[in-house]
Amino acid sequence: MNLLLSNDDGISAPGLAALEHGLGPQGTCWVIAPAGEYSAGSHALSLHRPLRVTPAGERRFAVDGSPADCIYLGLAHFVPERPAAVVCGINRGANVSLDVYYSGTVAAAREAAMWGVPAVSVSLFTDGGGAQGELHWATAAHFASRVVGEVLARGIGFEGSLNLNVPNLPLAEVRGLRVARLGRRHWSRVVDARRDIKGRPYFWIGGHHQGFDDIPDSDGPNIQQGWATLTPLRLDCTDEPMLSELAAWDTVCTER
Repeated sequence: MNLLLSNDDGISAPGLAALEHGLGPQGTCWVIAPAGEYSAGSHALSLHRPLRVTPAGERRFAVDGSPADCIYLGLAHFVPERPAAVVCGINRGANVSLDVYYSGTVAAAREAAMWGVPAVSVSLFTDGGGAQGELHWATAAHFASRVVGEVLARGIGFEGSLNLNVPNLPLAEVRGLRVARLGRRHWSRVVDARRDIKGRPYFWIGGHHQGFDDIPDSDGPNIQQGWATLTPLRLDCTDEPMLSELAAWDTVCTER
């Protein structure tokens, strides 16, 4: 049974190595990951340039492209048989709340879901509070192995992927796993304006985690309380209740 692994931190990232080690007993792991870091790359596909792929060990390949490129190449070309699951991570830093729209790791799982392959994204919550020193990759790999085992046994049962976030704690200190909805996370909005040596302006954008809304059944607060969280993410983003409400616009917007 084949498992396809990827990430957005790059093929040399320790989180990917921990995931590969943790999932090894469950199947034959194929690792197809970006050659370097591609964090916050979202669901980009490289359609306007060639992709270079470099072997990086047995069943391991480094791609000079995005996480979604890696999954596309793996499913369409490199993995000889359709994998039983795609698992992406372990990301350094949480992928919670609306951050899932930025995440290359979550996008890689989404790409697999678009191909109809069961997919899980896995992240270690190293920010927004909690331990900042030692990174407990083995804890995240343990929960990833358990979740992937359930996926292999049961399937996912909906058109989408599962998003797993694990607190950066020793395994014995994690309270367990909770199914949670996406919450609301707040970042500072920073634009750092600079000039290069020729006086031309350039900008760095970003910010720092400021906190979560206190939504009891949401991912962020639960992780801060020591729970691993599992969130189902649908491919179809349609807001069903709004369909009927917007129906009245049909006539107004077609009037001449």
